[in-house]
Amino acid sequence: MKRSFFWLLALVLIGLPLPGFCWGQEEELKVEESEQASPDETAIRANAEAYVEAYNKRDAKAVAEMWSPEAVYMDPITGDGIVGLEEITAQFEEEFAATPDIKIEVTIDSIDFVSPNVAIETGRATVILPDEEPEVTAYSAVHVKRDGKWLIDRLSESEVPPPPPSNYEQLKELEWMIGSWVDGDEDSSIVTECKWTKNNNFMTRSFAVVVRDQIDLSGVQVIGWDAAAKSIRSWVFDSHGGFAEGTWTHEGDQWVIHSKGTLPTGEKSSSVNIVIPVDEDSFTWQSVSRQVGGQLLPNVEEVLIVRDQPGEDEYLEQNGSAE
Repeated sequence: MKRSFFWLLALVLIGLPLPGFCWGQEEELKVEESEQASPDETAIRANAEAYVEAYNKRDAKAVAEMWSPEAVYMDPITGDGIVGLEEITAQFEEEFAATPDIKIEVTIDSIDFVSPNVAIETGRATVILPDEEPEVTAYSAVHVKRDGKWLIDRLSESEVPPPPPSNYEQLKELEWMIGSWVDGDEDSSIVTECKWTKNNNFMTRSFAVVVRDQIDLSGVQVIGWDAAAKSIRSWVFDSHGGFAEGTWTHEGDQWVIHSKGTLPTGEKSSSVNIVIPVDEDSFTWQSVSRQVGGQLLPNVEEVLIVRDQPGEDEYLEQNGSAE
């Protein structure tokens, strides 16, 4: 098995697809809180926990005591407003009597203070009943501060729309490609990054061919599920104007990509690329049956692609994925 950068550069320059790099999983952004929660926010969160505890004990009186005297609860089924503690207490008593095994879970998304004594809480409530699918609603609660105590003044709920469709199940066999990869020597290299797009419907590969610290060529590949053809397909576009389309099949321990492309000159190209995972940090790639303009080209020997280590992908971060 041979490991070389220059065969990759040659393939790029004639417009054939790069080895099966893929890029960047769209990671969920994690933001550390810069400040501790205020005492008022802590109190509202504590009330939410107490509310869930009282509800799951089916204690209608304890639940109602967390509402203001003039509180309004908007019934998500009828759309009617239930006003005042008496009506709200009766509503919960009726609900608990009809469904004695009902329980809820609450997830707070945000608490925003519109004034020192008014806060808006948003989140999701999950209603759990035995032998039934949990029901999830989005809620918005207005809290008011009375005599140092936070109370619910108005609460409305709405149905949570179903999650958007995802092709993750069809693409998850390629998840090992997520991350950064590199192939090259001290003079030249190809740096690539593979990520999931939103909803895991596509994987995107950005690549940069770096020659003596300068990006010589760059581009992007998109890998997705073709629901009509029931197959994985890919599309690649490079900064020289070439593009190609591939069809992926899983054969034993290898992925076989049949690719057809168009060069910047207008010539047609085709190849069969073979990708074989070795371990979590490396895979091999080979290209056979290569043609440009109807002329058969030599096969590209099998090469090893390795996972990039931290700090080795600075070219993409500093210079971008395209010139």
